Amino acid sequence: MNPLYREISLKEEVSGCLLCNEAACTKACPHGVEVDKIIRSLRFENTSGAAEKLTLEMACESCDNKACLEACVKSKMSKTVPIDDIMIKAATYPKTPEKEVDLSITFCGVPCENPFFLSSSVVGSNYEMVARAFEMGWAGVAFKTIGNFVPKEVSPRFDALTKESVPFVGFKNIEQISDHTLEENLTFLKELKKNYPTKVIVASIMGTNEEEWTYLARIVTEAGADIIECNFSCPHMATDGLGSDVGQNPFLVATYTKATRKGTHLPILAKMTPNLGHMEIPALAAMEAGATGIAAINTIKSIMNVDLESFCSGPKVRGKTSVGGYSGKAVKPIALRFIYEMKSHEGLRKTPISGMGGIETWKDAAEFLALGCENLQVTTAVMQYGYRIIEDLIEGMKFYLINEGYHSISEIVGKAIEHIVPGDELDRDSICYPKFNKSKCVGCGRCYLSCYDGGHQALEQEPGSGKPILIASKCVGCHLCKVVCPVNAIETGK
Repeated sequence: MNPLYREISLKEEVSGCLLCNEAACTKACPHGVEVDKIIRSLRFENTSGAAEKLTLEMACESCDNKACLEACVKSKMSKTVPIDDIMIKAATYPKTPEKEVDLSITFCGVPCENPFFLSSSVVGSNYEMVARAFEMGWAGVAFKTIGNFVPKEVSPRFDALTKESVPFVGFKNIEQISDHTLEENLTFLKELKKNYPTKVIVASIMGTNEEEWTYLARIVTEAGADIIECNFSCPHMATDGLGSDVGQNPFLVATYTKATRKGTHLPILAKMTPNLGHMEIPALAAMEAGATGIAAINTIKSIMNVDLESFCSGPKVRGKTSVGGYSGKAVKPIALRFIYEMKSHEGLRKTPISGMGGIETWKDAAEFLALGCENLQVTTAVMQYGYRIIEDLIEGMKFYLINEGYHSISEIVGKAIEHIVPGDELDRDSICYPKFNKSKCVGCGRCYLSCYDGGHQALEQEPGSGKPILIASKCVGCHLCKVVCPVNAIETGK
């Protein structure tokens, strides 16, 4: 193993794993190594967790039993996942010392055992699903939006955006609110609160007029909800005047927030749409009308994947589709931008925010917390990988806090805000040159191509080796070369 490329090669190797349920590789291991859990930890950037699951006694390096490789399901379609190589590399990560760290956090006055909630969607839409998630460690759920009506859904209603070898960059859905009756949903809420009293139940509601918002708020309060979330943001309701149509109108946001407040004493979250320029405007309207906090962001209006033979876009419903909601890892930068703008606004600085939009790993979660969120909601990652991702969200966050010397998760909330400033406040009187690690560089020329064709022609390649030579007189310090380097051989220099 070349230690210079451990992270890069590991990322490639674990990304090829199918992440099977009841993984055959783990069942086949004669030494009891939790192969699937270790690979998942590496996949979700929880390297400390992966190392923690390996011991010297397991001795993967000296094991000549190939049962795990022979059992690998991927071998049915292509090359098997290099499990032996992955385990050896995972064992080289240092273990984190055992220390007490507090992942609990209070949100809108409600104590939460950790900040991780299921967001309002199909992943939290009935009793059995949510109960299973609670058993696995999720602290709460924003239950799938409840209304006075049951929508008639289409089939299919999901589609995915891909890129190169990455099978899932973004996700589109055209699903509406809960397909259960109001009575069924209220029963789910009551049973969940009865059987899981320490878990947090957020009832997402959507009315069609003021009376409905008040009524829905009252009955979910009576059913045992801890928090109410007003869905002002669903981008693909089949009826006008619902969802994001409301969220783009500060007057309607204020009107329906006031109506919700009439029906409850509980904390109220106004769930914001990203389908506008300035989220702080409707957010302020909601807070002034009686909301307790903000939830952001909901999905982004989108069209994706036009089939160039049929010219139909996905998901195809008998040859037609509609504008839907885009989610997944690709929307994280957009979500963080909106959250930053709200938390840096004078009128919203102290407003509790439940953040969502592209959270897959503990690192993603930590970024939302660092920009001021005190609660986190997840959907698309659960739809891809299942509720089990909570194990690495909790473990990865715990090990991060320990390694960085924090004692509680609350200590990192908002720590990134001061480091983001308006563009005119950035230092424009200096150049930061790239620094090339020649021992790590493989001479592929990617940096040269990008600089020559998309930058400032500030690089040359050494004859023979292909390694970069900086032309300082042309370099403007944009760091495009660093961004495109496939082996992380370029760093920030002087």
